[in-house]
Amino acid sequence: MALRLEDYALIGDTHTAGLVGRDGSLDWLCVPRFDSGACFAALLGTPEHGRWLVAPAVPVRAVRRRYRGPTLVLETEFDTDAGTVRLVDCMPRRDEAPDVVRMVEGVRGRVPMRMELVIRFDYGSIVPWMRRTAPDTRTAIAGPDAVVFRTPVPVRGENLHTVGEFTVGAGERVPFELAWYPSHGRPPAARDVAAEIAAVEQWWRDWSARCTYAGEHADLVLRSLITLRALAYEPTGGIVAAPTTSLPERIGGVRNWDYRYCWIRDATFTLYALLSAGFTAESMAWRDWLLRAVAGDPRDLQIMYGLAGERRLPEMELAWLPGYEGSRPVRIGNAASRQFQLDVYGELLDATFMALRADIPPDEAAWQLMRHLIAHVAEAWRRPDEGIWEVRGPRRHFTHSKVMAWVAMDRAVKLVERHGLSGPVDRWRAVRDAIHADVLAKGWDPVRNSFVQYYGGRELDASLLMIPLVGFLPCDDPRVRGTIAAIERELVVDGFVLRYRTEPTGEVDGLPPGEGAFLPCSFWLVDCLALTGRWDEAHALFERLAGLANDVGLLAEEYDPRLGRLVGNFPQAFSHVSLVNSAINLSRRRGPAADRGGT
Repeated sequence: MALRLEDYALIGDTHTAGLVGRDGSLDWLCVPRFDSGACFAALLGTPEHGRWLVAPAVPVRAVRRRYRGPTLVLETEFDTDAGTVRLVDCMPRRDEAPDVVRMVEGVRGRVPMRMELVIRFDYGSIVPWMRRTAPDTRTAIAGPDAVVFRTPVPVRGENLHTVGEFTVGAGERVPFELAWYPSHGRPPAARDVAAEIAAVEQWWRDWSARCTYAGEHADLVLRSLITLRALAYEPTGGIVAAPTTSLPERIGGVRNWDYRYCWIRDATFTLYALLSAGFTAESMAWRDWLLRAVAGDPRDLQIMYGLAGERRLPEMELAWLPGYEGSRPVRIGNAASRQFQLDVYGELLDATFMALRADIPPDEAAWQLMRHLIAHVAEAWRRPDEGIWEVRGPRRHFTHSKVMAWVAMDRAVKLVERHGLSGPVDRWRAVRDAIHADVLAKGWDPVRNSFVQYYGGRELDASLLMIPLVGFLPCDDPRVRGTIAAIERELVVDGFVLRYRTEPTGEVDGLPPGEGAFLPCSFWLVDCLALTGRWDEAHALFERLAGLANDVGLLAEEYDPRLGRLVGNFPQAFSHVSLVNSAINLSRRRGPAADRGGT
């Protein structure tokens, strides 16, 4: 049976990442980048699709795990009747390819151990050719991919697996190393595993020491920031939404998407989280990635890109993988990359505005690009789109999309008025006012006393919580309070916020109904409660949301209140960004909710 998502921890090297289960299994690792074929894909299939297990060969009484302080070095301790053993996992920082090192350390007694390595390329579909190349070394090769495996433990082949048994006593250490390399090249040199673990720990400690956040939940906020850093692709500055694909939004369902890409929509949230915690260099790298990715004709702007700004992200289904707990199909690529989503222009301009407020100025070429985007919004804002939730049903005039088009024009005006940039500000101001009037006339339902999901509809949508957070209307406006009340009444389940109601027909998004509560939306409600002066309720909801993080501080995209489980891709950058921003908002009593509006 598959482990719960809560049972996994993240390791990474700022180039790629893997998930380690509390049973000692490495069940997901993509090489050489997030969007390449998996080396271990047991998370989406079975152990036969790739796994690396290092665990006691006797019954385990208890498992404890933690990160070594503010780092991405994972420790898992297994208590058995024979004794206690510690497994240390991390990924050394190596530019050319991912490298996983594992160290088994004896703590008490003498514990029999078993190691089982199942290497599969191309998402579990290709069994590589494994051969011994030295007494302690095996290589596995298939097509363009190769890995080298090193350990002093005697190993043997068994049913296309590599297995080994050994015993570790108190004070003893047994190292393992697995490194990817292109099959046409030479294997990387062997590493001193203990030295590599120490170097990784020190690197993360040095990075974490730059954090300036000192408010409530400091440990959880820093863990979220470390997670974001791990999801950043260092060569380009792009930040992926998650390191996984096709983890379901409902167990057994079909809402299974590939999140190993960089979403424009996350730009402002991510910039604010990083800047507010003192990570200016990472903020600039992310901002610069955005500018490179979106360069070109504004009509060709995509909602997401690859790690280096790649535009072609074709979607396909992997029929040979049964999916996480039978959740099919398993998808790679994302067809939503070709959708028209009006709101991303607002996110880009908001990110530019926020960067300037933080004294990160754009150069003239970047501003000329922004001017082209602004001109496009001024012409395109009346068009229907697929909206923030990337619906696969018909295009509509989504209220949130129009609000974010207003944000694009509002920030354009403010960039001229407050920061001295050049542009036809009178025209932009007129377009901004026209969009504002249009939303108030067509997005508001006086009968429901709420804004609605799309013009002419009656459905609610949690994205409407952004109306006060981006400054479209003040928090004390009766329409804002009416909308918040309606969302609390109809979209809150067991205290958590749904994006929208998918039951009974899935009419809006063209998909079968069913998904969990969306954690970023729940954090948006925290911000709205704080903005409207409901501080005790905001703190209480934040505490509940923070309590959903697993034992090592990680959050998925969604939470299923029925099952009491995290669901969706894991760990999810947007959830961690939202946690950081809400924590800042609550601790300062002025955070993203006020700053995004430019007040």
